[in-house]
Amino acid sequence: MENSMTVSSPEAGTSPAVAIRGVNKIFNQGKPNQVDALVDIDLDVQPGEFISLIGPSGCGKSTLLRLVADLLEPTSGSVTIHGKSAHQARVDQDYGMAFQQSGLFEWRTVERNIELPLELKGWDKAARRQRSQEMLELVKLPEFAKHMPWQLSGGMQQRIAIARALASHPKLLLMDEPFGALDEMTREHMQAELLRICAAAGTTVVFVTHSIPEAVYLADRVVVMSPRPGRITEIVSVALGRDRSELTREATDFFARVTEVREALRGIEMADHAKGIDDR
Repeated sequence: MENSMTVSSPEAGTSPAVAIRGVNKIFNQGKPNQVDALVDIDLDVQPGEFISLIGPSGCGKSTLLRLVADLLEPTSGSVTIHGKSAHQARVDQDYGMAFQQSGLFEWRTVERNIELPLELKGWDKAARRQRSQEMLELVKLPEFAKHMPWQLSGGMQQRIAIARALASHPKLLLMDEPFGALDEMTREHMQAELLRICAAAGTTVVFVTHSIPEAVYLADRVVVMSPRPGRITEIVSVALGRDRSELTREATDFFARVTEVREALRGIEMADHAKGIDDR
């Protein structure tokens, strides 16, 4: 386990894929409705690492992800992606994103949805089509290239969304509860698919979730955040190896890490409750 002030990574000495330094985020600063969303966030994510962000609702997990994606700007502090500013990384399309809703365009076929980021990067038609087929093979849906999104199940749509996010060879994938709306069996299948796809592509992942078992099953490290204003309170190293399967979910070490994350969250909840009593 690592504390909130020590964010050393499993691959010390390598240049971080994502470096977050002293980040604070305040909404409506100086106004009566000011919200202090994030305070003193410091975190390194190493190339090829899978990081899960977990914490109570409203703790700023999604806000932090959007700061990395340059969809929001920090009030103070800095975010860099492979040495670039978050803004430059967005301009250069250095990362892919996937959300709880697949966000596929209903009027485009599956293959043309996957090709969209390649079109934006100026790839020619033949190269786009070839890459689309490669990605469909990767997510094991090659026979659905000509289908429309509404003809696919929710799980299949999410696989297409991941394929689109990975189509332009991004070094980084940002995911905000992409499996939250799926049934439990489909969700577990998609977790395994995501690990397989990202391992094959060598992708770094920052993943937001409310599910403790999901966070542990997927991640190399689980970043635990406090209620608003969001802080990193603990970082739990998972160390379950790269080859995870259904057997992983039944392993003693898996349950131990789930318990460790749950106790970290429970500790936050108890501290917050005690603070509320003291403030009365």
